[in-house]
Amino acid sequence: MAVGQTAFPLIHAVKGISLGTCNAGIKQTQRDDVLLIEMAEGGSCAAVFTQNAFCAAPVTVARAHLTQEPRWLLVNSGNANAGTGKQGLQDAFASCLSLASEVGGIAQQVLPFSTGVIGEPLPVARLIAALPDAVADLDENHWESAARAIMTTDTFPKGASKRIEIGGYPLTIAGISKGAGMIHPNMATMLGFIATDACMEQSLLQQCLSAAVEQSFNRITVDGDTSTNDACVLLASGCADAPQILAGSAEYAVFAAALQEVCKQLAELIVRDGEGATKLMHIVVEQAQTSAEAVQVAKTIAHSPLVKTAFFAGDPNWGRILAAVGRAGIENMDLSRIEIYLGTVCIVENGARSASYTEQDGQRVMNQAEITVTVRLGRGDACEEILTCDFSYDYVRINAEYRT
Repeated sequence: MAVGQTAFPLIHAVKGISLGTCNAGIKQTQRDDVLLIEMAEGGSCAAVFTQNAFCAAPVTVARAHLTQEPRWLLVNSGNANAGTGKQGLQDAFASCLSLASEVGGIAQQVLPFSTGVIGEPLPVARLIAALPDAVADLDENHWESAARAIMTTDTFPKGASKRIEIGGYPLTIAGISKGAGMIHPNMATMLGFIATDACMEQSLLQQCLSAAVEQSFNRITVDGDTSTNDACVLLASGCADAPQILAGSAEYAVFAAALQEVCKQLAELIVRDGEGATKLMHIVVEQAQTSAEAVQVAKTIAHSPLVKTAFFAGDPNWGRILAAVGRAGIENMDLSRIEIYLGTVCIVENGARSASYTEQDGQRVMNQAEITVTVRLGRGDACEEILTCDFSYDYVRINAEYRT
């Protein structure tokens, strides 16, 4: 089940980027479960990773390899290789070493990524045996098969792309993501891979990615759980004819805005595919003193099981939203200045139920598949938005049966 339109879009090919997939039988044999992404020599790479202290072995290895001018991303689904100790680290590095020998690189130029069940040993022999098939499949147009290969509980493949002009020359940004549950990113989504043919120095590329992630993947939540395997990578091949993008330039602003747009599209698709989701919820907090304060209030609402289950039931139980705002930990709030809206319907003002509110108006909004909750704190000019989804019976079923 997913909310809204979820058809895989046209993804523009990115010069200098190729993708290949294959099936290694890591957990199943019905579809591809290995993805290889190759970047042309001379490009740059940026990445952000989970802040979960129990980060997966591939995250540890990828962090270490990020400074070595990576050219290849190796991804498997079906097994997270997390909670696997020293053996997990050895298996992650062994997969890098094997791929390097297959493509003529060095192990440190490979960033490994895994997603799936935590605590099970990675069947690394199967992964390594499948690598020649992934290499043979490399093609610049394989974005949809790449998106499908990294799926776990996802119900549809997720992709987005955008073309812009820099100095009169075309540039392309394209990406895929995966995720449906264990989503409360503290840096990025469970897995996101984005590529561009732009030319940009690595530290500037890292700055650009980190800023985009903060306004996209760090603004979504499905269930409040931060994964052990979260990672988002941006590859810049430098193969376009456009000039190098420099810090502080007008070209950088154009590129940064386009990258953020792609990241936001990928992030929203994750929430639309939230495990068991039937509704997409935009939680907007306005008139906060700071952006951090706005995010704090929005996330408190978005994480509330009582709010999320009320939305699943289509119940305009606005008291649950009011209570979430009140327990968000904001000091010295003037309750008389707070306004809360369901869509355009004012439900709370002057510290109580709005005199104009009717249950029928609230019910009309709650019957919609996409709903905006707006909270105006009356404290300042900061505004932030968090995307989340409802909690349904299927969320419990999917996670109760995850390993079976």
